[in-house]
Order: sequence, then C-alpha cells, then structure tokens
Amino acid sequence: MCGVIGLLLRDRSLEPALGSMLVSMIEALDERGPDSSGIALYADQVYHRGPGTDRPLQISLGSDEPVDWGQVADALVERFGTGLGPLPFGAGLVVQVPPTDEEELRQVVAAIWPPVRVLASGLNLKVLKDTGRPTETCARYGVGGWAGYLAVAHTRMATESAVTVLHSHPFVPMRDLCVVHNGSFSNYATIRRFLQAKGVQFDSDNDSEVAARYLARRLSAGDDLEEATRWVMKEMDGFFTLVISTADAMSVVRDAFACKPAVVAETPGYVAVASEYRALAELPDIGGAVVFEPQPEEVYTWSR
Repeated sequence: MCGVIGLLLRDRSLEPALGSMLVSMIEALDERGPDSSGIALYADQVYHRGPGTDRPLQISLGSDEPVDWGQVADALVERFGTGLGPLPFGAGLVVQVPPTDEEELRQVVAAIWPPVRVLASGLNLKVLKDTGRPTETCARYGVGGWAGYLAVAHTRMATESAVTVLHSHPFVPMRDLCVVHNGSFSNYATIRRFLQAKGVQFDSDNDSEVAARYLARRLSAGDDLEEATRWVMKEMDGFFTLVISTADAMSVVRDAFACKPAVVAETPGYVAVASEYRALAELPDIGGAVVFEPQPEEVYTWSR
C-alpha cells in the first residue's frame, strides 16, 4: 500500500502556494507510506546568463550512504565552473550545468563518489527523496514553502524492495519524466532482463523503476506519452495506479481491474490526483471541483 499524488496548476497565481497545497496532500497519505517518500517539483527556472548561452540543466543527486554534500558541491564548482553553483535540496544536491555537460558530470560523479546517484535531470525539474515518515520529511525540508507549477509525490510502504533513498519514488528515467506507482508488477524481473540486454542501467531492484525505464524506452523510440503508457499496460502484468509527469503535462492510468484506488479533482485553477479523496479535501475550491475516479485502462492527460 502506497500513496500517489499529482498536482498540476492551471492558474499561475497559485504557483507560490504549490508547496502548501502539496503538503496537505502528502500528510493525508502519510500512513499509506510511512517508510519513505519522494517529491518531484517542476518550476520555471530563474537564471542569469549571457545572451546565446544554453538554458541550464538541473541534475538532482542523492545517495543511500552519508555524503559530505558541501565537499561534492565545491568539487563540482571547481570542475565545471558554473556560475549558478550546486545548491542543497532536501537530502541531496541539485547541480545546474549546460546540457552539453550532463554526461561528463555523470561520469565524474560515478568515478569520484560511487555511492552518489543521479536521481533526476530536467530543465524545470528537481527531485527530493528521503526515508522516514513523509510528514516529517516535508517539515524537515520546508516543502510547504516551495513554489512551482507541477508536482508529483509518493508515500511508500515497501513490499517489493528495500527501504532506501534510491528505492524511493519518483523514478526519473529521462529528462523531465517522472513516474510514481502504487501497486506491484508480477513480471518485472523478465522486463528488467530484457531492458538490461538493451543496455539499460538500473539504480534499484524496485519493480516500479522497471516500468519507468520501459516507458522511457518507448518514448525514446518515438511513441507519444499515451502510446508509451499503453505499451507499459500491455507488457507489464500487475495491479497499478501510475501517475506520470513531463515538463508540461500530467497523466494517470489504472490497470484493467482498477484494483488500486485513485481519485481526480479538476477545477479551473488546478488538476489534482491522489490515492484517496481525503488528500484532496483541503485543496482550495474543492467544493466546486469535478471529482471522479479514473476508469480502468484509460489514460487521462492534462497539459499546463
């Protein structure tokens, strides 16, 4: 049993309140996932670079082992000379570099700090993961003060794999693509072996990461998000609710039997998805929202 959350803001005036709206949703689902949690935040970047320079890419770093993040930050600044500099973010670090430096940064991190992993990369995306109760994680890192236009979150009760940072959702298999999952896949080991034979690397043995990386493979092959999601439903057996986000859209889909709960609330100001209605109950104007349960095997997508 886990909790999944998605929140897409349509009204830009709500963006400063995204964090407080998100915390109310996470707190309501705390008991569905007391082991660990993760949050993906999408926010328009504010950056200052000369004309003609690339828009920087944000790389979220995390680890299952203790890391001196100050030392990592200093070393990366010295290596890449970025004027923006790495910034603490939750239990890890976010580094902003030109997109052309991404592969080099990954190689440097892997060589010098083997326990550190890239949790996410994206132009508008930052990802926080940590173990412990989600409510305490929100308080520890000041999530209520975050601003942005889209977020997905997960509260985890581990059933298939270990309770660690790297086993926590969301999984980000390609730039700006996030996946959170409630449920389990029965044939994930088979799909994992297929992907590994194609050169895909994994950061955990979590069944949900397999679905995320299969989705990314289909997108890389040219599928749009709905088609790629349907391939996941076709190839992976199990019971699930998936919430998927990109830089400008959010989707939700349930398995053929709709075994795992989900509810959607739509208003002119936002679209919210959660495992239970109580996670929506404190949102603004919820009394006037259109509230419904997603139908099985139907892909619902909302754009910014």
